[in-house]
Amino acid sequence: MTAWTQTVRAALLATALVLPSLASAQGFAGDYLAARQASFLGDFKSAAHYYGKALARDPGRPELLERAVLANISLGEVDRAGSYAERLAQDGYSSQIAQMALVARDARGEAYGAIVQAIDDKRGLGPLADGLVKAWSQLGEGDMTSALVTFDEVAGIQGLAPFAAYHKAFALASVGDYEGAELILGGKQGSGLAATRRGVMAHAEILSQLDRNDDAVQLLTDSFGGNLDPGLEDLRTRLEGGETVPFTHVRSPRDGIAEVFYTVAGALASENNEDLTLLYAQMAEYLRKDHTDAILLSAEVLSKIGQYDQAIETYAKVPKENEAYHAAELGRAEALRASGDMDAAIAVLEELAKSHGSMPVVSSTLGDYLRQDERYDEAVTAYSEALSKVAEISERHWFLFYARAISYERLDKWTEAEADFRKALDLNPEQPQVLNYLGYSLVEKQVKLDEALDMIERAVETRPNAGYIVDSLGWVLYRLGRYEEAVPHMEHAAELMPIDPVVNDHLGDVYWAVGREREAEFMWKRALSFVDWEDAAAEADPERIKRKIEVGLDQVLEEEGSPPLTLADDSAGN
Repeated sequence: MTAWTQTVRAALLATALVLPSLASAQGFAGDYLAARQASFLGDFKSAAHYYGKALARDPGRPELLERAVLANISLGEVDRAGSYAERLAQDGYSSQIAQMALVARDARGEAYGAIVQAIDDKRGLGPLADGLVKAWSQLGEGDMTSALVTFDEVAGIQGLAPFAAYHKAFALASVGDYEGAELILGGKQGSGLAATRRGVMAHAEILSQLDRNDDAVQLLTDSFGGNLDPGLEDLRTRLEGGETVPFTHVRSPRDGIAEVFYTVAGALASENNEDLTLLYAQMAEYLRKDHTDAILLSAEVLSKIGQYDQAIETYAKVPKENEAYHAAELGRAEALRASGDMDAAIAVLEELAKSHGSMPVVSSTLGDYLRQDERYDEAVTAYSEALSKVAEISERHWFLFYARAISYERLDKWTEAEADFRKALDLNPEQPQVLNYLGYSLVEKQVKLDEALDMIERAVETRPNAGYIVDSLGWVLYRLGRYEEAVPHMEHAAELMPIDPVVNDHLGDVYWAVGREREAEFMWKRALSFVDWEDAAAEADPERIKRKIEVGLDQVLEEEGSPPLTLADDSAGN
């Protein structure tokens, strides 16, 4: 798989030819450079537009045609990409990305003989996809015998046996041979892809076709436990109700080829190859418009590479009646949030809560966004709603209590906050985020300091390189009057988070406490220089820092009516 990926990546990213004399054709250079810049930024819509304009001025340049193919496939405009690919082929140029577009176009037109011929002529997609696509195309021609032989040949290639077994099982099921499909998916060959959500659902459908609904339900339980999304829940309900569920994952050879593209996209996604993942996912959707998993994968990649507008449009393709609608809307909300439109993201989640409010993840995600938007009252309500929908509270729900506790703490409702922090620790006793947040809060309130120290020391033991946690340890030692002990921890925190204003401010206070006043002033000035950074913590008070620089920490504490700096004693924190 790795060698195949490298081959395809090289074909996609290689620059075919150096463009001569860009300035020689008026307007051409501008369109070309705009297209290249758009491609670099991942703006496929602009890239496709400007490559199209450049080709209108100079239609015979193969490197432009290839890049136009790539941009249009990434945009989801596969037919247009196919037109450019056809021009490349007619001019005698070989391009793997162009061949991909032509194979996809032939598959959509069910021209299976042309696909088989192209692959035999070495005009296919690459070692993994070629064999699988050829097998499905042979099935499309009505030659099941040859298709099975080709699947077995793919299985003989090192590393490709799981792919071949998965598709062979789907091919058998698509023609009604459910016994043969079950032998593969239920046996040793059924590992890997068969264990994915899509593979398990297909296997369950096959078992249902064999009048084995009980086994299908058990398969769902063994694979997912009781944590079922709407699609899985609907499938289980139908199976438990005695319905013979049809096999829907591949209904035709064209669907099978779409599944090949999606399978490859999934494999590439696991290798973090966003560019290639998007290409194959777009091809899968092109061949099968209702391939929701492909749509979601494309949208996820687009969001990951910062193409939020295209991601939002792609998520919106999933209709409200689809079982994956909630996943699409959660993704759309995240893309909106990442694009900076928090109000629109919250609006999407509030609307989703009306139709899918029974799902805890909807309310909990809404709570997260409201908390990020500092709408803490509403966040508390959303988290409480999420908890009310949980059938049985377990360890994995610690974060809901933790997040609600933070919201309560921000609302100065400490009694409620502390109760939720401690509930989160009951569920997950050594969770470093909870230990740190509760410990730090106790330090700031000057209560239970010995317990706070124990919590933060446990958090540091788990996350020794988390700067904000190491800072907490140094700060609690400072609050306990153990100034010399605090110094190395605060210095380490400053090394881990050198531009964080709070950490630098804290280190300044610690330096002052041990008599290193000049170094303290230096750290306060550093802290002040970072206060306006995007990730600056809200706890950094620039006016207070300025005052410490002017008159020193002792004077500031006196002005605030706070206790003066004192060394630790046996009663501290109790």
